[in-house]
Amino acid sequence: MAGVILEHIFKRYGDLITVNDLNLDIKDKEFLVLVGPSGCGKSTTLRMIAGLEEISDGELKINGRRVNDVAPKDRDIAMVFQSYALYPHMSVYDNMAFGLKLRHVPKEQIKKRVQETADMLEIGQLLERKPKALSGGQRQRVALGRAIVREPKVFLMDEPLSNLDAKLRVQTRTQISKLHQRLQTTIIYVTHDQTEAMTMADRIVVLKDGLLQQEPDTPQSLYDYPENMFVAGFIGSPPMNFFESVLSGTQTEMVLDATTFQLKIPNQYRNDLAPYMGKEVVFGIRPEHIHNLQFTNPGGAEGGNTAEVSVEVVEPMGSEVYVYLASGKHSFTARLDARTRARPNDRLEVAFDMSHLHVFDKQSQKSLITRHNVERPNR
Repeated sequence: MAGVILEHIFKRYGDLITVNDLNLDIKDKEFLVLVGPSGCGKSTTLRMIAGLEEISDGELKINGRRVNDVAPKDRDIAMVFQSYALYPHMSVYDNMAFGLKLRHVPKEQIKKRVQETADMLEIGQLLERKPKALSGGQRQRVALGRAIVREPKVFLMDEPLSNLDAKLRVQTRTQISKLHQRLQTTIIYVTHDQTEAMTMADRIVVLKDGLLQQEPDTPQSLYDYPENMFVAGFIGSPPMNFFESVLSGTQTEMVLDATTFQLKIPNQYRNDLAPYMGKEVVFGIRPEHIHNLQFTNPGGAEGGNTAEVSVEVVEPMGSEVYVYLASGKHSFTARLDARTRARPNDRLEVAFDMSHLHVFDKQSQKSLITRHNVERPNR
């Protein structure tokens, strides 16, 4: 197995820079996910690691070996594509065995590796079928199996679940996570779906416009301590709510004034925010930290951190309710107790759990809360 290092990697198409000075140290046996919106450079990065795109500048190392000029077939990597890329005229067995045959692996060894991998992926009974006789989920498992039988040092996966329906995506991502635990190999996985990133990754890389937005970190750390508004809004579903506000009050009685409601800031955040007194900032809070006061009295509600708001849309989810709310010019989302019986145009009193607040500079969009000074409480 192997680690992968990207040092000051650039990808240019003329004057267009699609990957901009990317530095990553991907550890051996790590499951690293590259996530971001379409056009952010994540698939281009994966293709440069695979050798399918030329690196404009920088250095790429796999297992300590510089591979910038090494052909894809000699990098000892395997790639799983979004489109499956199966040979339609070949059986499942032949699709999985094809790469091994090209490497002149003995027939008995090919047969053993294909059968073991097929059984592991629960497609052992499908080896004689052609791809057209398989479901989308089965085809994706064949594509995974074709990569696994090669026993590469690094697996590269480019949005492999995007063609599957919602239920099958959940099942297959669980299966990929189990495979990683079993194979103990390095996986670099690209997706635009932050839910996939959160549920599968050891660490997440967030990209926007070819730029790394935050040092790669665990899903929970990125969720709790986003360093800018982009990461805060991209990681988490539904996304974080943002309110343009003014910091007012005094050093000992600091308040976020969002015009239609005012919220008191807990003591642990005041040192970080003191330099911004009287200035415009952006207040952020996640939907799960806004509560229906009828059923929940979170920390801070006693201090008056409540607001009466108007209900716009209600989405019952069974175990909870997503409620889209409005207060003056602000529209925001709350994940409320399933007992909430609100309807559009109702008035509702909600409480903000300010122990989980986020505050961002309005111009730079960077977080004003220092992670090492404040530890988030348990949810």
